[in-house]
Amino acid sequence: MALWAYHLTNLALAALLYTLLGRLALTLLLGPDSGNFIHRAFVRLTDPVVAPVRVVTPQAVPHALLLLFAAVWLILARLGLAVGFAASGWLSAPGTGAGA
Repeated sequence: MALWAYHLTNLALAALLYTLLGRLALTLLLGPDSGNFIHRAFVRLTDPVVAPVRVVTPQAVPHALLLLFAAVWLILARLGLAVGFAASGWLSAPGTGAGA
């Protein structure tokens, strides 16, 4: 029953991660203040992730590196989610579940 909760949360985190990496690529190609429609969409989608990272990151860090830090935090969140669900017994290793 809790497996769907894991997969939906993991999917949302993965979508944010890949969108953030897309924003990083567009920022490197177009610049951080580009007026490109796609770049602005990526910025609006990922700003809720970047804002908390900006709070805990020193102001001396360049913007592109801040995006990488945000990506690392999302990777750690996905890892923590998997470890948390596995430790609680809601995820099982392949071949050890109920159908094995």
